[in-house]
Amino acid sequence: MLKIKNLYVSINKNLIIKGLNLKIKKGEIHIIMGPNGSGKSTLSYIIAGKPKYKIEDGEILFNNKIINNLKPDKISKLGIFLSFQNPVEIDGLSMYNFIKSFIKKKNNNNILKNIYKKCEKLNINKKYLSRYFNLGFSGGEKKKNEILQMLILKPKLTILDEIDSGLDIDSLKNILNNIKQYINKKKKKRSLLIITHYTNIINYIKPNFVHIIYDGKIIKSGNKKLIKKIEKYGYNKFIN
Repeated sequence: MLKIKNLYVSINKNLIIKGLNLKIKKGEIHIIMGPNGSGKSTLSYIIAGKPKYKIEDGEILFNNKIINNLKPDKISKLGIFLSFQNPVEIDGLSMYNFIKSFIKKKNNNNILKNIYKKCEKLNINKKYLSRYFNLGFSGGEKKKNEILQMLILKPKLTILDEIDSGLDIDSLKNILNNIKQYINKKKKKRSLLIITHYTNIINYIKPNFVHIIYDGKIIKSGNKKLIKKIEKYGYNKFIN
């Protein structure tokens, strides 16, 4: 599904990603961990086509299509969804109107029923749909809003950038269980890339692969046992 070949990425002429390689097949769950400033979020941004990040070399392919120079809306339409670490606020635009704008079928009654159903799964108060997008929302509410969009958009590849930050334990369990159900619902068709510092995530979601990124490249890959080693020894064991 996703292939990243020898990728080099800079921002403001500073090289952040330095020869990174990654392959995600259909139905796979990958977890990326690493110290702060190692390039984790930059990787997610460049896959999603965020402006100001420049690909100096290498290729990103999604379903065998090179997406290096595509704009974010084109990448999204291919089936890639990025949940932001710090979701934006949009004054004047209600949550309902935002969500309705990207739903293809325009039967308003069905749209509302679908949104209400997803809100119930995520324990989101229906009244929030009339509020401006993320404006005045807590960190946890913003993260729930991100997953609400994922459930409605139904992307082929979901990238979650520190979805666990800003959440209490009950909200985290709820969100991770919804993500797990979403991925498992279309077995071997939907893929997931999680960027996290939360080592207990494997109690909720079982990854096919775990990667450590450091200084802009993946330095170690393994299965879920690698997270236990990170928890025990930290990153220095793999860096030095």
